[in-house]
Formats: sequence, structure tokens, C-alpha cells
Amino acid sequence: MLLLHEGLHGAYTRSQLNHEVGRYAVRTAVERGLLTPFSREVLVDRRRATEFRTRAAASLLAAGPPAVLTGHSALVLHGCPAADEASVHVLLPYHRKMRTRPGITVHYGQFDERDIQVREEMRVLSLDSALAEVLCRGSRRAGIACADQALAMLPEADRDEFRAWTEERIRGRPDRRGTLRGLALLDLATGLAESPPESWLLLGLVDAGLPVPEQQVSILDLKGNEVYRLDLGWREARIAVEYDGYEAHEARGEQDAARDEDLRRRGWIVIRADASDLKDLSRLVVAVRAAFRSRRQAA
Repeated sequence: MLLLHEGLHGAYTRSQLNHEVGRYAVRTAVERGLLTPFSREVLVDRRRATEFRTRAAASLLAAGPPAVLTGHSALVLHGCPAADEASVHVLLPYHRKMRTRPGITVHYGQFDERDIQVREEMRVLSLDSALAEVLCRGSRRAGIACADQALAMLPEADRDEFRAWTEERIRGRPDRRGTLRGLALLDLATGLAESPPESWLLLGLVDAGLPVPEQQVSILDLKGNEVYRLDLGWREARIAVEYDGYEAHEARGEQDAARDEDLRRRGWIVIRADASDLKDLSRLVVAVRAAFRSRRQAA
């Protein structure tokens, strides 16, 4: 049985393996399906061939040393699970070429080695550079969710500085497409959302023309102790939107109803949203507007 070291997340260059275990052993491993070709020069452990990190490592090995992970792929390795893992995003200098293939998105451009970091033994663009790319060129939902997750990873005292760095990256991109959109999404992100759906709800409510809600609204008792924390809310109008993930809603239905009734006695209107509202926000928007009308406030 052929015993291989870990490689780079289960990815190997053929020349490396030939040198370490011999051409015959490598050829036999491929014929038996233990290793599967990723490219002419790169082989991967068949059992891990669909894993994101294996595909990312294989993409870097196939592209060669100047390559760096960018956009969504860099954000995944920086710790943003909202980033899309479907395709590996590789950035190359203009003089290097890589054949396009399913599952790999190749970008070309200039980059400074000072902006390159190593995450899990792979070269990635810095967090602010990668986020700027996704904010400007990725989906708007992915952009705001990743921005919230990136900010949440930082101490609160460092968030304004990181926001300023990211804004500078957006404004300095050679490709000006998406600049205004990227800046608007960055402005909405706070790092307070506790899940991507909360980020998406915020974006959808603002897109519908509603005032920007406060996130993680703290409700205090008469002694100043926090009794509730609301996902999204307009404190002056005492209107809140709470997101129910399916599992949480099924497990806490009675508890949530009692909580909402107590908030009602405290003067709050609580509107609950779920996954169906993320597909079509019209019901939720109508409910929020009705709540504002009941308070005799414009929305």
C-alpha cells in the first residue's frame, strides 16, 4: 500500500511524488484511484478531491508560485464562512497564464507581495483586499455577510481602522466597476449580525426604503439589566424584527411567543421573519410599514 505524507491539504505535484516514491508507485496509485489528476502536473487524494482546501491547494500548485488566492477563496481561509466555496478564485500576474476549467476562476492583475499572507500554508490576499473584491464584484448578499463576519472577528476598537483600510482598497481598485456598491455595503456592515440571514435581512429592509435599523438592540429593565436583545429594531418607534432559523423556531416556539408578549407589554411591536422571507421580503416589508403607521411614523 502506498503511504503518502499529508501534502498540501491532500494535493501534490507529480514531480514531487515521483521524486519521493518513484514513477511506478505514482502511476499505480493513479490507476487504482488512490490519486486523481487535478491537472497535468497536480494530483490529489481522491477521498479529499471535493474539499475546498484540497481544491484551493491544487489550484495554487497548478498555477505556480506567483499565484495567490483572492476574493471568496481568501475570505474562507481568513475565517469568513459566508464566502462562497463553489469556485476557487486565483489571482495571477499578467505574464502568467492558467487554463480556465470548471471550479477555478482565474483573475489577472498586479499585486504587492506585502499584501500577501499565509493561511493554512496557502498564499492569500490580505483580509481587507479580499473583502474589497467581494464587496465590489461578488453578490451583494455575500458582500455584506462577509463584511459583517470580517468585522466581527476583530476587537471592537480595531473595527474603524479596518473599515478605513477596506474603504481605501475599494477606492484604489484599478477596476472601478462596483465601487459605489462596495462602499455602500461596507457602510451598512457593523459586525453585529449573528448570522448571514441577519445581514441579508438588514440589506433587504434598507433596499425596500426603510430606515436603517439598529442591530442587537438591548432591552433593559428598570435596574439597568439587559433582559432581551433584539436582532433588528427601530428604538424610537419600538419596532423590532426577529429572525427565526427553522430549527430554532421549531424548538422555541412557545418560549418566543411568551417573549414577544412580554415585549408587547413593554411597548414593542415584534415582527418575526424566517427563511421564506429571505426569498421574498414583501410580506415582511408590508408588516414593518404597517407597524410604523400604527406608531404614526413615516417609514
